[in-house]
Amino acid sequence: MSSPSPERRNDAASGNYDDDDDEYGDDENDDRRINVAMSSELEASILVAYRSMGLGTFGAGMRYLGMPLEKIALYMNSSQVTGSNQFGQSIRLTFREGYLAPYRVVGPASLVAWFMAYSVMGMSFQFFDRMLSGVMGVEPVWYGSEVMDPPPPPPPPTTTTTTREDVDDTRGVDSSHHRAKTVIKTLLAPVMAACLESIVANRAEVQRYFGPGQLATIESNLKWNPISRYLFAPAYVPNVMRNVIMCNTSFILTPITYRLYFPQENKSQGTLFCYGMGMNFTMNAFAITQQALWGRSLDYAAMDGGRNIRYSEVIRASLRKEGISAFFTVPKWFSRILMNAPVQGSLPWFYNNVLPLGEDGVFRVARWASASLSSSSSSSSLSSSFTPLSSTTGYGSKGKKQTSGTISCESREMRKRATGRGIYYDHRTSMFALPL
Repeated sequence: MSSPSPERRNDAASGNYDDDDDEYGDDENDDRRINVAMSSELEASILVAYRSMGLGTFGAGMRYLGMPLEKIALYMNSSQVTGSNQFGQSIRLTFREGYLAPYRVVGPASLVAWFMAYSVMGMSFQFFDRMLSGVMGVEPVWYGSEVMDPPPPPPPPTTTTTTREDVDDTRGVDSSHHRAKTVIKTLLAPVMAACLESIVANRAEVQRYFGPGQLATIESNLKWNPISRYLFAPAYVPNVMRNVIMCNTSFILTPITYRLYFPQENKSQGTLFCYGMGMNFTMNAFAITQQALWGRSLDYAAMDGGRNIRYSEVIRASLRKEGISAFFTVPKWFSRILMNAPVQGSLPWFYNNVLPLGEDGVFRVARWASASLSSSSSSSSLSSSFTPLSSTTGYGSKGKKQTSGTISCESREMRKRATGRGIYYDHRTSMFALPL
């Protein structure tokens, strides 16, 4: 075996190995580490996590700032205000213990619940939308810059000689079968997301409505099993129905109708923001009925120290006493808009215009982390893959005693990883010389 020259051996021992002298230098390895490719599944998971955390942070901050508006809306949609000037009554109830009273009922649990509610809403919708899209073979809902694109062209007309199989093969996404699956997916995804969101959020909302002490008393009298108590809490059904409406508004109706029907020459971030606010105002006219049912159901549950809710009885009693105004009035609608519009109305704009701005940076960080883990794993496998064959002892140029070991490695990839780590490769013998 040919031994490396004293100069090369001393350079390797001192760590001053010149990578440019070898065909497998660190520059190539650095490029390979930077350009780490991630699978589409990993990229999708990273995007879901990033968008969910962004929505959670945005939603929690906006909800905290708007807590006085939320309390006003809660009182407006309860049975504690009746007769004339219900909006004024709600304001007095909200601030009866001081101007900061609405913020005093917000604890760490509420902040976490808000974060989880909006992050779970975003995460669950993306998850169910992608899952159902994959199962049914349809496209996910439009997102980001796709919302700004022109509407897709109409499907071409079919001839009488075209068979169903030909239509599916040639027209793809334009087939009636495909459209039916898309509609089913679009209906199911927000319902499934709303059910999961209400599991996270409803208990915290009920706690803010009653206060921790009164809720504990009510729950002790209800005698629910622990799973129902902590997962659902009272008035779960109207909470789900309200969230179905608002999830559809933010993730389905706003982006789809904006892309399809808004004038292309007027599309911009500003018009999407205003369009989202307008859609929020409109859909809150429907959501307010469920919010009112939620508040009245909780008042029903609180009677006699705590009782199970019969929604049919709540609806009949409310209509008998106040008529349709029990569930919808302009002041109720206005209070709901005050509470909901700042965060929910701006959500489509934030989701489709602001969050995409950070996605490139998130991917860079993810690739760097993946490359670091890959490099660490490569170093471990390198040291465990080489087999020492022999060792020699000699003296360097300065008279220092040195011992070199030789290791065998026929793999080109191993040679690439070894080069630049203080290891000298002898091409004539296909051996490495490693200072020990």
